[in-house]
Amino acid sequence: MICSVNAAAYKHLALCDPVMRRLIRRHGPCGLEPETSRPPFQSLVQAVAYQQLNGTAANTILARFKKLFPNRKFPRPEDVAGVTDAQIRACGFSFAKIKSIRDIAVKTLAGVVPTARQIAKLPDDEIIERLTEVRGVGRWTVEMLLIFQLGRRDILPADDFGVRTGFRHAYKRRAMPTVKELLAFGERWRPHRTTAAWYLWCVADAAKKVAATPRRKKNAARPAATLL
Repeated sequence: MICSVNAAAYKHLALCDPVMRRLIRRHGPCGLEPETSRPPFQSLVQAVAYQQLNGTAANTILARFKKLFPNRKFPRPEDVAGVTDAQIRACGFSFAKIKSIRDIAVKTLAGVVPTARQIAKLPDDEIIERLTEVRGVGRWTVEMLLIFQLGRRDILPADDFGVRTGFRHAYKRRAMPTVKELLAFGERWRPHRTTAAWYLWCVADAAKKVAATPRRKKNAARPAATLL
């Protein structure tokens, strides 16, 4: 378990950053909970499926993919060699993503992608270094794995659009922060940058909801008497 029970994170962020203090009060306890039972192989394949697609489309493709392996909830790395590119393509994966999935499987079998038990013992930097060797897997993908699967406490995905958007709104910046600027600013949040990122996501989500709310016509907001 991470943020929801981490009082130390709230105390640190509130003391070092008045904006974070306001966000904690506004949005309440951090709701991040890691899914530690999922093996890295599965997490990476699912991450590849979601690249450049909305959630509904990615879930549909993954459901078709899993049907290729009827005796398993999710295929093992060695199972991937038993299906053809044409079969995977029929699920909706692009050829580039097929190459990524096969490389994830090969590198899992080779030990580059660790098992769930192994990855739990590795430091963040080593996990990033090893997993970004996989075709189609970048730093952002690995950071999402570190946050949502492993529950690592000090991850700041500075090139994540939601985190950058949340920062711009929370700190009333005219322009999006650069990755370098956000990382430099986020040094004050160590060693609880994951919690800080969650609050920035909350701000981004709130801003999106406000933007999506249709504005009432000016006349509709006036008292009836002024319309006579």
